Amino acid sequence: MVAAFKRTLNLPGAKLIVAFGSVYIVWGSTYLAIRFAIETIPTFLMAGTRFLISGILVYAYLRLRGRDKPTFKEWRIESFIGLLLLAMANGSVVMAEHTIPSGLAALIVATVSLWMVLLNWLWNKTGRPNFGIISGIIIGFIGLIILVDPRNISDTTNVDPFGAFLLLFASFTWAAGSVYSKTAHHPKSPMISASMQMISGGIFLLLFSALNGEYSGLDLGLFSVKSLFSLGYLIFFGSIIGFGSYVYILRHASPAHVSTYAYVNPVIAVLLGWAFADEIVDERILIAATFIILSVILITKFRNGKKQFAEHDLPKSAE
Repeated sequence: MVAAFKRTLNLPGAKLIVAFGSVYIVWGSTYLAIRFAIETIPTFLMAGTRFLISGILVYAYLRLRGRDKPTFKEWRIESFIGLLLLAMANGSVVMAEHTIPSGLAALIVATVSLWMVLLNWLWNKTGRPNFGIISGIIIGFIGLIILVDPRNISDTTNVDPFGAFLLLFASFTWAAGSVYSKTAHHPKSPMISASMQMISGGIFLLLFSALNGEYSGLDLGLFSVKSLFSLGYLIFFGSIIGFGSYVYILRHASPAHVSTYAYVNPVIAVLLGWAFADEIVDERILIAATFIILSVILITKFRNGKKQFAEHDLPKSAE
């Protein structure tokens, strides 16, 4: 049976299907895993531990496989990107999930595509967005207003304004880090680059943890099995397998196909939050989700049509 499975994976396209499945499902599930992990593990300690362990494991493996040792300049660049993408963006997502349901968090984070377009236009002078992209941006912001506007919120589906702000800030900083990454000097190996970002981002997050006083009176015995299991899931599946699959897809699929994860992940996150965490999915949330996902589809379709973005310029995931 194992031999048959291996033969199946060697078929043309089979590995790509498995990789897409990993990115769709695993990255979509990380929002729920974060929610469970921070139930008993301090916020920044959890996030920092996740990325530091993931980064060290990947970096050590690749160096043992003969990948070139990064230069000091490369470490400096990847550390800055790690600060933006993981410490600031992912750290904000983790903070926000204390007050925002995991499914809604994924929906708001999906607006990273909007910021990518705006920042590339203003920063890299990629050309004015066309009508399709502008329509996508407008539709996306309408979805956000429906989702967050206090006048449309009942007591049972209250969206914390500060949590929503943190998620928008996370989307913005992730987009800023991705845009900067486009012209930065990276190591030849994409996975070495990713591991360096995870190591540096993890260190920054653990520093934030110390500044936030999370080590004071820390009692490891209070960490629940569910939180520890979720942390392990984030380390091995969310960071190592999920990101590894994403890098594989980048090298074997078109940018249009790669970017489909950006509107699949929120759907997976909302469904998982509803199924396993009793998160409310009402009519207003469904309408807002439709607007936001439609905006991502429009932006993805029209930006890929204009070839405004390189493959590595696609939004990855704040997760």
